Amino acid sequence: MLPFANLIDNLQNAGTSTGWNTTQFFTQCFVVTVLFTVLNIFAWKPVRTVLEQRRTAIEESMKNADQIKKELADAEATRLAVIQKANEKANAIIADAEKTAVLRGEQRTQEAIRQAEDIVKKAHEAAVLDRDRLMAELKQQVGALVVQTTEKVAGKVLTSDDQSRLNSETLRQLSAGSN
Repeated sequence: MLPFANLIDNLQNAGTSTGWNTTQFFTQCFVVTVLFTVLNIFAWKPVRTVLEQRRTAIEESMKNADQIKKELADAEATRLAVIQKANEKANAIIADAEKTAVLRGEQRTQEAIRQAEDIVKKAHEAAVLDRDRLMAELKQQVGALVVQTTEKVAGKVLTSDDQSRLNSETLRQLSAGSN
């Protein structure tokens, strides 16, 4: 007998005692192989394809997220630069407005000073005119008083030539006394 023949007999005895059947075994192997092939074709391949698509989409999303972060950082830098420029422009406008306000204030001050000087000058001119007018009236009244006084003292009525001579002499003496 062959050494393997003993082994096969032992396996058959063991299989018979445990309920093992060769036909049933190969049938089950065939069914498992068919089931594995069907599952591989109709279930696992589509599942693997969907998982691969999801992995690719996730990778693209991560790349896009990195790109968006970079663009956001660039936008933030641009925003800060624009704000900085706006602040500089605003400060320049404010400084310009302050300079303009100072210049206008100085112009208005100079205008007010000029107007005040004009008013003082006109008031001085008016005062001089009033003083001259009052002096002329005073001289007339003094001349009339001198004529009246002379008429009373002399006891005679003075002629117009006498009155003119007395008036001019009195005015000459008043003018000499006021200077």
